Amino acid sequence: MRSNALSAIGVAGLIAGALDLTQAMTLFGMRIPLSIAAGLLGRQAFRGGPGTYLLGVLLHFFIATSFAAVYYYAATSRLRFLLEHPLVCGLFYGGAVELVMNLVVLPLSALHARGPYTLDDLILGLVVHMVVVGLPIAFTVRHFARRTVLAT
Repeated sequence: MRSNALSAIGVAGLIAGALDLTQAMTLFGMRIPLSIAAGLLGRQAFRGGPGTYLLGVLLHFFIATSFAAVYYYAATSRLRFLLEHPLVCGLFYGGAVELVMNLVVLPLSALHARGPYTLDDLILGLVVHMVVVGLPIAFTVRHFARRTVLAT
């Protein structure tokens, strides 16, 4: 069971992280990993080199995998409906991820990002994270966890 949990979390984090990083770099440019690193290192990260860039990529995948872990443990412990309804739950989870990132993580980061956010940016962020983060996590967790949960 532990191996199945690690597989579910790892694959879900990799898929969601890759899709999210790809869309962010497409919309905002190739320097996005430096922005992510700046959340930990502060504004000097924007002048960083390959090491800082790699740090940003690793941080991004760490965050995506952390969100996958939260979903997995919620879905396989008490909130089994998350496995039964991955489409709806995944969309809501992706929206929740966007809100947590904007309202909790970014304000607490070294960048202290606090908006103001335009309605267009809010809607774009919600829709993108619903599709590229929430859905991949929900469906991947369902794929791996169904066997474990149904066996118990």
